[in-house]
Amino acid sequence: MRRVDGVLFDIDDTLVDTLGAFRHALAGVARRYLPGLPEERHGELLAVWRADAGGHYAAYTRGEVGFAEQRMTRANELHALFGGAPLDEDAYARWADEFDEDFSGAWSAHPDAGALVDRLLAAGLAVGALSNADVAKQTEKLERTALLDRVPMLVGIDTLGFGKPDPRVFLEACRRLGTAPERTAYVGDELDVDAVAARKAGLLGIWVDRPGARRTPLTDDEIAAADVVVIESLGQLPDVLGL
Repeated sequence: MRRVDGVLFDIDDTLVDTLGAFRHALAGVARRYLPGLPEERHGELLAVWRADAGGHYAAYTRGEVGFAEQRMTRANELHALFGGAPLDEDAYARWADEFDEDFSGAWSAHPDAGALVDRLLAAGLAVGALSNADVAKQTEKLERTALLDRVPMLVGIDTLGFGKPDPRVFLEACRRLGTAPERTAYVGDELDVDAVAARKAGLLGIWVDRPGARRTPLTDDEIAAADVVVIESLGQLPDVLGL
């Protein structure tokens, strides 16, 4: 017997290879703004950007700061750390336009995403997306990666004015999907704000721990204590759901 009636997906680094897109965009930042940084250190840019040690994106998801404000702060922190010039508002506007062009130009779906979604739909499950980015941007991302016709964008950061891990966003996504929380799985690439937060909201929390560097280091004890389902690829999801 299948375990759920619906599946909600995170988008970035779950359905879409956002890590690869960030790598491409930050390589452009390095070329234009950090010409003294050797190419072998470009991976450090990516690690710092993903880690967001100052918690600026998390503050954005809590509704405490705007998107542009948090990203300008992060861009200036990146420049300060790697030897770039400070960005005032005009300079940041150019930086952001260039970054967004490179970033969106590199969007691609993970190879296992499309076939997995097709299998879920064929099994009669409802499917949708819940993300901590704004609805318009994520709708565009799903459309450009050929997923939007099968994975509707249901809830973003601007839907309620805050995002994960607040349980209310998971419950709103379930309401829009038309499934009960206890009969809904949430699949995401972050252990805390995705899988654990979904479990606390009453959903089946599933963490996609793809091989490679994690956003933040985690111990085996931390993973065990999370009490969520762990998979390494979306291809393992049908077995988890009993399809």
